[in-house]
Amino acid sequence: MKFQLNGALTIGTLDGANVEMAEEMGRENIFIFGMTVQEVEELKKKNNYNSYDYINANPQLKQVVEQIQNGFFSPGSPDEFKDISDILLKWDHYFLLADYDSYIKKQEEVSQIYQNQTKWLEMAINNIGSAGKFSSDRTIIDYGKDIWGVKPNYNKFPDPSVPRELALK
Repeated sequence: MKFQLNGALTIGTLDGANVEMAEEMGRENIFIFGMTVQEVEELKKKNNYNSYDYINANPQLKQVVEQIQNGFFSPGSPDEFKDISDILLKWDHYFLLADYDSYIKKQEEVSQIYQNQTKWLEMAINNIGSAGKFSSDRTIIDYGKDIWGVKPNYNKFPDPSVPRELALK
C-alpha cells in the first residue's frame, strides 16, 4: 500500500492487502497472478501438492531451483540460499511453485505495459488516486472508533516551545 501511494504498480497474488487494493483501484490497474483462494483450498483438500511435479514440468524452474541448491547465486558461500530451495522442495506451504508459470506470464504482461508509457502512467495515477482508503489518518480514526471505542479529537497540540504551564491555560 505504501508503494501504491507513490504510484508503484503491484504484481501479486489475490490475497491479503492486494484484495483491498484491487477493489479500490480496479483489477485493470494491478497485476494479479496465481491461484485463487478457492483453488488453493481445493489443492489443500486434495493433499497432493508435490513441489517436484511443478519443477519437473518446467525446465526453467528446475534450473533455477538447482542453481539455488548448488550455490550458483552465492559462489563465496554455496549454502547461503540453500534454505530457500529446501523450503520450496520440502515445505512449500504457500504453493509458490504452483504459481510460478502464472507469475512468468504476468511478468511478461508487466513488461509489455511498461513499454507503453501512457498506459503505465495512467495505471500509476489510478493507483495514487485510489489509495485514500489506506491513509494512516483514516486507519487511525477507524481503529479509534471501531476497535478502541474512542472519538477522534482534532484539537491541536500546543507549540513545543511554549512552557507547559502556559500551554495548559
